[in-house]
Amino acid sequence: MKILLSPAKTLDYKTELPIDNYTQPIFIKEALKLNKVLRNISKNELGKLMHISESLADLNYKRNQEFNKEFTTDNSRPAVYAFAGDVYTGLDAYTLKVNRIDDMQSMVRILSGLYGYLRPLDLLQPYRLEMGTKLPVENDRNLYAFWKDIVTPSLNKEIQQDEVVVNLASNEYFKVIDKKSLNGQLISPVFKDYKNGKLKVISFLQKARGSMARFLIETQSSSLQDVLSFQKDDYRYSEKDTVNENEPVFIR
Repeated sequence: MKILLSPAKTLDYKTELPIDNYTQPIFIKEALKLNKVLRNISKNELGKLMHISESLADLNYKRNQEFNKEFTTDNSRPAVYAFAGDVYTGLDAYTLKVNRIDDMQSMVRILSGLYGYLRPLDLLQPYRLEMGTKLPVENDRNLYAFWKDIVTPSLNKEIQQDEVVVNLASNEYFKVIDKKSLNGQLISPVFKDYKNGKLKVISFLQKARGSMARFLIETQSSSLQDVLSFQKDDYRYSEKDTVNENEPVFIR
């Protein structure tokens, strides 16, 4: 099984790491190519491009200038411990048992605007570059075009034809995947809450995605039935609300 996640805007480089091991990112060459474009963008232009405040523009301008071709434990941190958004609160990799960390490394792939995708223990230098950012790179008009012929073919080398691929990424990030050519059986869970008597998709779904990822790792899941057995944070699979078996609906 492979699990696709989105990255997070919020980063944590202070919390003590539970492990010492790490791996190098797969697409360092491509990340450096993107950084070369980013470091030539002024603070003011960066703010406009990313629709961020002046202080965030200052921070990320500095990050772009300090980005290094060498990834070390001095300038980087394993990705799953660097990202600190709701998805990663739900995943809570810090409390995974040691014997499940290898499973996480094998199963989880984190889509990224700068890195293409990362394995959980791949070193991550601080950055901000959302996949939807309209950043032209040479002949590519945006990041989707830049990563189009890189991400999916690389994932396919890791995915068996009959392997289950669980998409827990946001639409912004999953759009970088070529669904038609992706190996495996693609499953895209949907999380809905009853609110005012109606089922709605709400902001809590980010944490739910992380919780499901953790569940699948801890149970060493491999099948659609394993996905459907997810019961956490009061979410349950609802067959009657599921129209497409590849988009199972979980409600609470």
